[in-house]
Amino acid sequence: MSLFEEHPQRRLLNDEVHARPPVPLETPEFVSYLAFLHVDASASREAPHLNRLAEQLGLPAPDTGTGHVSLDAGAFRLSWERHNEFSSYTFFHHADGDGAPGHALLAVPAAWRSGIPGQLIVATHVEVRRADGVPPETVIARDGHDFAPVVASEIAAGAAWVLTDFRIVDGFSRFVVFNRSLTPRQAGRSVQRLVEIETYRVMALLAFPVAKDVGRLLARAEDELADLMDAMGSSASADDERGVLNRLTRLAADIERSVARTTFRFGAAAAYYQLVRQRIEDLREIRLDGFPPIREFMDRRLAPAIATCATIARRQEDLSSRIARNSQLLRTRVDIELERQNQELLAQMNRRAKLQLRLQETVEGLSVVAITYYGSQLVQYLAKGGKDYLAPATPEVVTAVSIPIIAGLVALGLRRMRRQLAAEEAVPGH
Repeated sequence: MSLFEEHPQRRLLNDEVHARPPVPLETPEFVSYLAFLHVDASASREAPHLNRLAEQLGLPAPDTGTGHVSLDAGAFRLSWERHNEFSSYTFFHHADGDGAPGHALLAVPAAWRSGIPGQLIVATHVEVRRADGVPPETVIARDGHDFAPVVASEIAAGAAWVLTDFRIVDGFSRFVVFNRSLTPRQAGRSVQRLVEIETYRVMALLAFPVAKDVGRLLARAEDELADLMDAMGSSASADDERGVLNRLTRLAADIERSVARTTFRFGAAAAYYQLVRQRIEDLREIRLDGFPPIREFMDRRLAPAIATCATIARRQEDLSSRIARNSQLLRTRVDIELERQNQELLAQMNRRAKLQLRLQETVEGLSVVAITYYGSQLVQYLAKGGKDYLAPATPEVVTAVSIPIIAGLVALGLRRMRRQLAAEEAVPGH
């Protein structure tokens, strides 16, 4: 292998498929799961916080650069994972005798767990119990009295069954897994899938309040757009159309601002919902009589909310496109009106230019007369001074003869000047 040039991320990419493996669970087991949203740079405080726990437990400082950490403190185990929007902390405690705690967090230092950075978004307890070879209905009737399950199903092709109510009691939701024949790794994978279903379900629903707010904005925007289209149809002047265009531009800015703020949230909701469906598929559920399975519960409760988010996202994009088309139509009408006004202005300028040309020609004619007059006066003064040399011609005769000559020279000079100016204007760049 030393003969080949290895890509610098080859091993990292290869090891990614082995990252975040499920923790093997020996029944009975208590699992407590917490997920915290990243807010106010809380993600940067997670590594020092984990280091403090390791120092408190006498363990080496963990490497948080990989995005996942496993700590074994004896009384409990911790699995930490960092995701794009949140980080998860899963605590495991093996209940091997009487007096075992009711959940795994009781074995975790209280001061440390209360200082976990971020905003809590998901908290759930999972209890893995032995099924003792009795039917699920008997176990539910015997051990389900401490909470009222509304969802129950066999999982892993009948190797276990799970109960939950998807309610938050004392700050936590709860799952109970009755293990009939799961291996430790199968139990770990099943619990991992359950907490991921709970996490991705809540993360997907983050878009639902956003969809409600956007829905109200879209209702107002659609009404305003209809009013603007009526105003555009009844506009009587260019000023009216420009006023409608200004309002339409403001409305487009509001919608585009909403699109920019919500595109990620709606896209993330669709991705999280897809993960929920995949994890439910991985459970391989079998219906128990009298209870809906997790899939049916999600199809009835979660799917409509996600469909609403998708509908609002499409409606928002559609409204943005409609506003853009109507803006372009109105802008075209305004541009056509401006072009008509410009044409009228150019026609007026052309008429003024023709008048100026005629006036200029008149002035040039008067200029010929004026220059001829002053030129003849100069000739007369010269003739009077040299009349003794011009005899028998008199100064008056010389002056009279010079007048047509001077006028002709002046006219020819002006004509030549006009030709030169016309020739210069015809040359590109002048």
